[in-house]
Amino acid sequence: MELLHSNILGSGIPLIVLHGFLGMSDNWKTLGKKYADQGFEVHLIDQRNHGRSFWSDVFDYPTMAKDLLHYMDSKNLDEAIVLGHSMGGKTAMQLACTRTERVSKLLVADIAPRHYPPHHQYILEALEALPLAQLQSRTEADEALAIHLDNWGIRQFLLKNLYWKSPGEFGLRINLGVLKTKMQEIGEPLPEAMIYEGPTLFLRGGASDYIADEDLPLIRHHFPQAKLITLDGAGHWLHAEQPEAFLESSLDFMKS
Repeated sequence: MELLHSNILGSGIPLIVLHGFLGMSDNWKTLGKKYADQGFEVHLIDQRNHGRSFWSDVFDYPTMAKDLLHYMDSKNLDEAIVLGHSMGGKTAMQLACTRTERVSKLLVADIAPRHYPPHHQYILEALEALPLAQLQSRTEADEALAIHLDNWGIRQFLLKNLYWKSPGEFGLRINLGVLKTKMQEIGEPLPEAMIYEGPTLFLRGGASDYIADEDLPLIRHHFPQAKLITLDGAGHWLHAEQPEAFLESSLDFMKS
């Protein structure tokens, strides 16, 4: 079984961090260093078909939870605090519910355990339209993306996936072909019977619609100990938009 790529920072209590859809471990480097400074051994993970991890035609939450278990075994981590954002939050929930003894605490950033209809299609199409072979610079890539995506922040987030595959030719670190065919799997809910009784914190952006008040009964069904904190002024990328508030809330929970 192939091993997920990771960036390990610091030493102390193991903390696994999982990025969201189309993201990578690098998105969490700044916060990761701050967690490391607070006495955590931080494992910033690239999930399959993302970042520097392997590509595969299989892409679903049970498999991604197994990837994580295999990673933990390879690093001799008997248990860890697991923090996941968006898609990474769904992977974290799956692991916590299936292997409760391996997750000491669970933090979920801006995603509920419910079904989400596919809604990233326009982003994938914009990335597919990038003329990778012709691009000479990141600026040119940004200009090409801007034809389809007017949100500068989202473009910068996506352009982190751009790298020099060979001299003069860009490549993308995400497996676009597979991700485009797996949109249904990304939105899958947590199976109804799955429950994690350990300490759980859900963090949501006050300006995001990913976790609604109506989701709270479902959250408490799966995670009886769940607490919810809303970060005012933050959208879906709450850890990037309100990093200090995110850091403070998550550290309070992890150290309690």
